[in-house]
Amino acid sequence: MKSKITHFLRRFAPPAIAFVLVFLLLEVLNRWGFVSPQLLPPPSTLLSTFLESFPEFYQAFLRTAGCVLLGWGSSAVLGVGLALIFSLSEILRRAILPFAIFFQTVPIIAIAPLLVIYFGFGPPTVVASSLIVAIFPVIANTLIGLESVSATKLDLFRIYQASPWQELWKLRWPSAYDSLYVGLKVACGLAVIGAIAGEFVAGGGLGALIDSARTQQRIDMVFVCLLLLSVLGLLLVGGLQLLNYFIRKIFHYGFYLKD
Repeated sequence: MKSKITHFLRRFAPPAIAFVLVFLLLEVLNRWGFVSPQLLPPPSTLLSTFLESFPEFYQAFLRTAGCVLLGWGSSAVLGVGLALIFSLSEILRRAILPFAIFFQTVPIIAIAPLLVIYFGFGPPTVVASSLIVAIFPVIANTLIGLESVSATKLDLFRIYQASPWQELWKLRWPSAYDSLYVGLKVACGLAVIGAIAGEFVAGGGLGALIDSARTQQRIDMVFVCLLLLSVLGLLLVGGLQLLNYFIRKIFHYGFYLKD
């Protein structure tokens, strides 16, 4: 028990202390006049703004979080599915993968207006924007994991005349887990970015709140929204890490997962 507490403190205490020190320093610099509150508002102002408009921030946060979760979840399911198909068919990989690369290379802010035309204003466009941005790392990392099987194990399966499906589920899939986890982790941050880009165009959520605060020159509201987006990203990554922990505990022997 003591070792777990020590590990927890070593992991989370340094960033927490650094966070508090940065905010204290920013507050002091503002009060002493070294930093203009019009450019970088002090934490006390941000807290006051957050409390004054809490219902508005709360509703916007929930709306953005819902779209991010849907976009990220869709990218996980669709990305893994496409990677599995690509691993089984070289022809389909050559036919479809360039489209995934295309959507990854084109800025989402340029695609978002088309999504509004296709899906209309509101959550559907935001979810689609989040999905488009987040799906490529899931496909790429899962595909790398599926193809990173050692030649010795692959030869052994072929000697025993294993079917392609047996080779996929009993050999390639367990080997791909770590790469898949990395892809999903990268997709967490990208899903938030895609959702905000979609909200700038389609409206709603923290993205629309940022855009509204920009027109009103409310830099304090912009910073509060940015902090809430950071919290959203951290919650998503933390949830994924917790899910990964339980998966490794439950399926360790069945999937041969590495510690």
